[in-house]
Amino acid sequence: MESTKYIFVTGGVTSSLGKGIISASLAKLLQARGYSVTIQKLDPYINIDPGTLNPYEHGECYVTDDGAETDLDLGHYERFLNVPTSQANNVTTGRIYQSVINKERRGDYLGKTVQIIPHITDEIQHRIKLLGKSKKFDVVITEIGGTVGDIESLPYIEAVRQLRYDLGPQNTLAIHLTLVPYLAASGELKTKPTQHSVKILLENGVQPDILVLRTEHELYKEIRKKVALFCNVMVDSVIESIDVSTIYEVPLRMKDEGLDVIALKKLGLDSKKEPNLTEWRAFLKRLKNPKSEVTVGLVGKYVELPDAYKSISESFIHSGAANEVKVNIKMIHSEEILAENIETKLVGFDGILVAPGFGHRGIDGKILAVKYARENGIPFLGICLGMQCAVIEFGRNVLNFKNAHSTEMYRNTPYPVIDIMDEQKAITDLGGTMRLGTYECRIESDTAAHKAYGKEFIEERHRHRYEFNNEYLDDYVNAGMKPTGINPDTNLVEIVELENHPWFVGVQFHPEYKSTVLNPHPIFKGFVKAMFDYNARQNKNG
Repeated sequence: MESTKYIFVTGGVTSSLGKGIISASLAKLLQARGYSVTIQKLDPYINIDPGTLNPYEHGECYVTDDGAETDLDLGHYERFLNVPTSQANNVTTGRIYQSVINKERRGDYLGKTVQIIPHITDEIQHRIKLLGKSKKFDVVITEIGGTVGDIESLPYIEAVRQLRYDLGPQNTLAIHLTLVPYLAASGELKTKPTQHSVKILLENGVQPDILVLRTEHELYKEIRKKVALFCNVMVDSVIESIDVSTIYEVPLRMKDEGLDVIALKKLGLDSKKEPNLTEWRAFLKRLKNPKSEVTVGLVGKYVELPDAYKSISESFIHSGAANEVKVNIKMIHSEEILAENIETKLVGFDGILVAPGFGHRGIDGKILAVKYARENGIPFLGICLGMQCAVIEFGRNVLNFKNAHSTEMYRNTPYPVIDIMDEQKAITDLGGTMRLGTYECRIESDTAAHKAYGKEFIEERHRHRYEFNNEYLDDYVNAGMKPTGINPDTNLVEIVELENHPWFVGVQFHPEYKSTVLNPHPIFKGFVKAMFDYNARQNKNG
């Protein structure tokens, strides 16, 4: 008998409706009722993972503890559930086909013709069920990327159809998210797109049990009845998901709509215990009632697409609420920062964050932003490449290392203050040279980092190839840039700080990946506090 229950979340009408947020919200409600829940994302693209995708293509690449480069929706899952995900939580078409082809090459199929059905769909089902069995979750929520009707999604929908047949109606649940658009000219909410979307799903053999309708306007009773009638679901299974001011309101909205109660009843699970959302409500209260505001300049080269820095933006929400401060983020394209306009580009901020990234484009603007923050005593946080830019800037302008650089950008630099490790130089595969996943770091006492974390040993997630070159370590220490966080196994520099500066921290890792609603990241909390203090000083002196 199957002990794990499986919920499948599909989307129709249009992309970007928020399947990930609905999945995470339902998971949060079930978790708050005492159930063990996890979420996985099935992505229909043929890339093995998003690690080599340009952020403009797919937004942020999120990294898990075990070093998996995954879809940004896994960040939402972790931020809502406060539970780490892993490689098993993100499956791509590329990975599915790679696995099947490898089996075919080994002869696992005994010479049979390998086909979409049953071999690809069997592999998809195996990946779905594997997650439930690996840690014995009560509920596994599977979000299927793309939109119903897309060619790429068809094998996933077929796998869901087969799984629902094999596991039985009380062990599976299908939730379909669609859009109910509002036509301003006629003043009407239109249900036809939802009807067509459900029709496509039915043609593929899947009857949705629950419909979640995204809308800008309240759905009146007649609209719900109409959708229920034409889409073959019960009226109480038509759920309104109206636009809200923050994604963190969605779990409470879904609770008010009874989404969790209906899901539990259909799965034959107890729904009597009320969800404990005390801490969640307290977070929302702080978020919506800040006592002050600060503004941070986020300097990056993918700023046209906010999703490229999704985890950073969310980390500011968490840490801002923890400090009872609203953090306004202004995105600044690093390519637009020049020596002659830096005053106008960066003046007036309470803090400057230089964002992570790869490649030479926009690097000069990032280095200029670091210099501006250092010379003007503005709170500064550099993440990954941002930390490396801080090292390069300090080398050039304080140590007088002319043309100091990273060998990623300038292979023949006379001062390779950022360099790739010797054991990585012979590796040509892009993924092979990456330091990915969780690594330990030891923090020096009496430092900004130690004050933030409150402990000596931490673990943080990495995604980079190049490191601080320890050949120059003594030069930096003597000039006032201190390595305050060191990897105890490799002696690699993980955190740098400046002496005689209000708050200047560069981290080689990605703190944004570990910030959640209930556990805002210490580095971001410290940075927001430093911005608040800076703002208070400026107002007092002004």
